[in-house]
Amino acid sequence: MASKILVSLEEEVTCPICQELLTEPLSLDCGHSFCQACITTHNNEAVIGSGRESTCPVCGTRYLLEKLWTNQHLSNIVERLRKVKLSPEEEQKRELCVHHGKKCLFFCKDDGKVICWLCERSREHCGHHTFLMEEVVKECQEKLHAALKRLRKEEQEAEKLQAGIREERASWKYQIQTERQRIQAEFNHLRGILASEELRELRKLEEEERKVLDNLAEAEDELVQQSQLARELISDLERRGQWSTVELLQDRSGIMKWCEIWKLKKPKAVSKKLKHIFRAPDLSEMLQVFKELTDAQRYWEQPLFPLRRMASAILRNEAKACSPPIMRQEDK
Repeated sequence: MASKILVSLEEEVTCPICQELLTEPLSLDCGHSFCQACITTHNNEAVIGSGRESTCPVCGTRYLLEKLWTNQHLSNIVERLRKVKLSPEEEQKRELCVHHGKKCLFFCKDDGKVICWLCERSREHCGHHTFLMEEVVKECQEKLHAALKRLRKEEQEAEKLQAGIREERASWKYQIQTERQRIQAEFNHLRGILASEELRELRKLEEEERKVLDNLAEAEDELVQQSQLARELISDLERRGQWSTVELLQDRSGIMKWCEIWKLKKPKAVSKKLKHIFRAPDLSEMLQVFKELTDAQRYWEQPLFPLRRMASAILRNEAKACSPPIMRQEDK
């Protein structure tokens, strides 16, 4: 009963604007009271006419700003009410049953309410699962501590896993970066080999070109010389064609005989095909073969490969059986 009166009194001294206990209460002629700060703010927002009149936030009654008056009586009630709410006696009263005024000793799990012994025996809670508050509180506290312990453990595990993942990410990044640099270095090396091979093949082609062109130039020079000799012989024969019969018969130069036996010496034929034709290797096929060999090597290098382990064990046993015993120094 006392609790209901306390609640009703608290409602009477509550500010309608901020819904808190009145602070420095000011009252109007209509009977409503407000906190000084709340009604001042309201007046600044709801001024009517000349600026000296406003309306009550509760009932709307007009009032002059000069008509606000300090309600010391309400201020005293609020002060005493605050002391009562903060006193241990009032806190103990809150643990009393609102229906019977008895101390609440039981907890009804079906309704989820704290009840007294009279409530526990009433029809309202008949057949319900009721327990002593101490037991329920102890059980709740144990569950709370267990849940906190489990969650803290899970939190630590999560942090540990996060740290492991961060470390693994850093390790993977380093491993990938190292492998990327190795791949780039290997392909740079391969490009260097290809560039060297390209230069070597171009030098071979240039050497063949030089030899063929030199041979053709030599053959051309020889033909030029033979053409010059043929023209000279033709010129001599044409002059002799104008000689008299006696002159022709007495000619001892031997030019006639030389012209009869002279024959054009043809140059050696040069092949129109290159002796050395470069054929680029099929790198895709070579890489495929290299991949297959690498996979096979990894397969045979597995530490738990059963046949390899068995073969190694057999070889070790045979070596032990065939090896002679070691003689000590005294036995020699």
